[in-house]
Amino acid sequence: MKIYIQTILIFLMLFSSAKMLAQKDSIALQRKARKMVRQGNQLYAQKKYTDASVAYRKALDNNANYDKASYNLGNALYESQNFKEAAPQYELSAKTAEDKFTKAEAYHNLGNSMMETKNYQGAVDAYKNSLRNNSKDDETRYNLAVAQKLLDKENEQNKDDKNKDDKNKDKKNKDDKNKDKDKDKKEGDDDKKDKKDDKDKDGKGDEDEDKKKNQDPKKDDKKDEKQKPKPQQGKMSPQQIKQLLESLNNEEKKTQKKMNAKKAKGKKVKQEKDW
Repeated sequence: MKIYIQTILIFLMLFSSAKMLAQKDSIALQRKARKMVRQGNQLYAQKKYTDASVAYRKALDNNANYDKASYNLGNALYESQNFKEAAPQYELSAKTAEDKFTKAEAYHNLGNSMMETKNYQGAVDAYKNSLRNNSKDDETRYNLAVAQKLLDKENEQNKDDKNKDDKNKDKKNKDDKNKDKDKDKKEGDDDKKDKKDDKDKDGKGDEDEDKKKNQDPKKDDKKDEKQKPKPQQGKMSPQQIKQLLESLNNEEKKTQKKMNAKKAKGKKVKQEKDW
């Protein structure tokens, strides 16, 4: 039993010692963080915003929930025109801040960072959160009115652009449909033309065939005769004509003698009847 009690006492002593050491370390880190914030503030006052940012980051490395360090880091980044990097620091400060005034300041500066990056919806939300924590801040109220006006203008512009895009899209679709329709019509006309040409061609072929069948063969013969070359008559000299006439005359005389001879030889003798 005594051993059990001694063990518990030893455990409690060790736990208390570890807790005390952790508290000491935490206090030491907090002191170091505060020291770095003071150093950052001095650099910030000298407008050395980049060096101030380094000091504030070191402070946050020692105490991540140090809202003053995150808020001041946001201011240093904002002055360096690093608006996108400043915004998350203001958000962190607004979440970790314990009093409403600090929260209101953090949200106000967050809204300013959003305005610089033209995130009007984010700016409107930030300014509203700032006024929830400090409703008497007229500057925040004025900034909210400006951000809301710019947001409405942006939404209207986006709406007009969307309507314009929709109209252009509808027009394009309509043009595409008309093109397809014209294409189909042209293809249909081409098909009709091809069919008509084939029909005319077939009809002409049949007509030529029928015409060929019904053609008069005599006309073809006459056509062939006309196409045949005519023999040319030979030209005779006067001497040749005289010789030809003498030859014909001699032939005629010979023929006459033969016929006379035939008549004499062919004459029958009259016979007496034997009865």
